[in-house]
Amino acid sequence: MTIHSATLWPDRRTLWRWHFFAGLFCLPFVAFLSLTGAVYLFKPQIDDWIDWRYDHLPIALSPSPERDVQAALSAVRQGVFLAYELPRTSQSAARVLVSRPDGEVVRVYVDRNTHTVLKTVLEENRFERLVFRLHGQLLLGNVGSVIMEMVASWTIVLIVTGVLLWWPRHQRGLAGIVYPRLGTKGRTRWRDLHAVTGVWTSVFLVLFLVSGLPWSFVWGYTLQSVENTVGRLTSVKDWEIGAVPVAAVIAGHPLGQPQKLPAKENMDMPGMDMPAALTSFPEGDLLSSLDTVVKTASALSLPAPVIITPSGSLWTVRSDTQNRPLRESVTVTPDGHVMTQETFAEKGLMDRIIGYGVAAHEGQLFGGVNQAINLLVAASLLMMSCAATVLWLKRKPAGSLGAPLALPTQTYGLGGIIVLIILALFLPELGLSLVVLALASLIPIKTKP
Repeated sequence: MTIHSATLWPDRRTLWRWHFFAGLFCLPFVAFLSLTGAVYLFKPQIDDWIDWRYDHLPIALSPSPERDVQAALSAVRQGVFLAYELPRTSQSAARVLVSRPDGEVVRVYVDRNTHTVLKTVLEENRFERLVFRLHGQLLLGNVGSVIMEMVASWTIVLIVTGVLLWWPRHQRGLAGIVYPRLGTKGRTRWRDLHAVTGVWTSVFLVLFLVSGLPWSFVWGYTLQSVENTVGRLTSVKDWEIGAVPVAAVIAGHPLGQPQKLPAKENMDMPGMDMPAALTSFPEGDLLSSLDTVVKTASALSLPAPVIITPSGSLWTVRSDTQNRPLRESVTVTPDGHVMTQETFAEKGLMDRIIGYGVAAHEGQLFGGVNQAINLLVAASLLMMSCAATVLWLKRKPAGSLGAPLALPTQTYGLGGIIVLIILALFLPELGLSLVVLALASLIPIKTKP
């Protein structure tokens, strides 16, 4: 087989083959991500609906966070206090996060008037965490994260080849290019639904994929490695990489720090153990200062949810709002004085870029409009995937895969090769899979005479 590279771009048949096989691998996952992502978009509303009864209790007349914590600890055998979530209203139950000996984190709902336990639930079993792990890890931990990162890498190839296939060639008018020809029948209508919808959503899809990469296992740790090698790109990372123990996320250390702690969850991330802050829990006098610290935290008016965690002999009060540019973190003394305060604007450039990207990805950067746009994109991606499936089934011969046949000569084009190299360098898993495919193509295939 002779491969020409004198032209600028690959020939149409080569593009079609790459697009076909990338789509065959990616589109089921794209449809799945569209569905789970659409659900996660409305996480705030769904959380409010699930916890409605715990936010409509009698008004708390004489609240005592310290007594709430003591009640929560009595409900979890051998539990250790991990964090206190600031109640959003005077009618909200207290949420206390308690770590069990096995490393699991329990969320305990406590009535702030009677200081009785209303409900306990494992943090990882909450609906939002389930959808989060489905969307990013397929419920498979780091293995699922690697799979989804591979899908994201090849989806970018799918987008590039799709745009090149869509590019108008000797076609007049805007029909089938800018808008789909819905009045037609058969393959033309399905082709337009796939191609035109795909082009319109491709920009948003690339932004979704790129903003999700820092959370993935391989790319996330590659970014961290580059940072440690060539310089400090980020200040304090507050996004998860791969399957991180939920206790580390709650404590504000989603990447963890190397510590020799034999916790069960530490096995999920090779070389990454529980952060040191998790070993310093408030006891005695420090816990008795929680009431004072909560009053200070309430006066700060940080965007909810506000998490209060022990940090040595001090307390950390931080906003964990999904709209990350609004996040702040404050260090408070046991007597309620603010020592330090860090805002989003003080973070490093990479922190801020990732923060804006993640907030937009989750539909929380500019409120309901952001949710509506993301929902429209998710619906368009789902429709595009369905249209591609119908097209494939319509043209596929019975008993055959229906892949475009390879020509005796293939033209990759100089521009196509350069783009592929850039993508392979930027996306480690794509580069590795391309090497594997190149080696596999060198293996001679014996055919019967």
